Amino acid sequence: MKNQNLNTLVKISVLGAMALVLMMFEIPLPLFPNFLKIDFSDIPALLGAFALGPVAGVVIEFLKNVLNGAITGSTSMWVGELANFLVGSAYVFTAGYIYKKNKSKKTAVQGMILGIIAMIIIASIFNYYVLIPFYAKLFGMQIKDIVAMAAAANPKITDLTAYIVWAVVPFNALKGIVIAVVTAPLYKKVSPLFHRDAVANPKEELNQM
Repeated sequence: MKNQNLNTLVKISVLGAMALVLMMFEIPLPLFPNFLKIDFSDIPALLGAFALGPVAGVVIEFLKNVLNGAITGSTSMWVGELANFLVGSAYVFTAGYIYKKNKSKKTAVQGMILGIIAMIIIASIFNYYVLIPFYAKLFGMQIKDIVAMAAAANPKITDLTAYIVWAVVPFNALKGIVIAVVTAPLYKKVSPLFHRDAVANPKEELNQM
């Protein structure tokens, strides 16, 4: 039991380190404000949620954000890291929980779809009520100033509600889909590594995804 727990901890740590590295590479997207950039750091967390359980996915999300803030420094008084943690955790926990209940390709797809929906809901609520108001207060700005920055990328963004509708929702939907598309085939390849010490026949787990 001790060896198994240590093995799981090592896997979570490795995935957390991978997520940290991926978090440092951000890609700007057209039609989105320059402070909304896509990265692939949720992939290791989603892999961990599928292979080790939904809680492991959340722990990986926590590790990458704490390490990123500690190493690179937080420019948002940790609110940005908190947002990334909450949004990413909503995605990977939902997907991992549904997959864990009945491991199959169908539940994996269902989990990722519902995970994307959870991700969008949490991102929308947090941005509207916490993140944008806090940013405005922190930097001595008004919310309309941040909206104006977003409107430079997409003129349909005219107020905070429009920012949620035309930026937060589509951005997180796109990010969630990209993460899912990359993770699904990748998990089939790396699954035997995760379960080498846990199952007698790694191919059984491999065929479930």
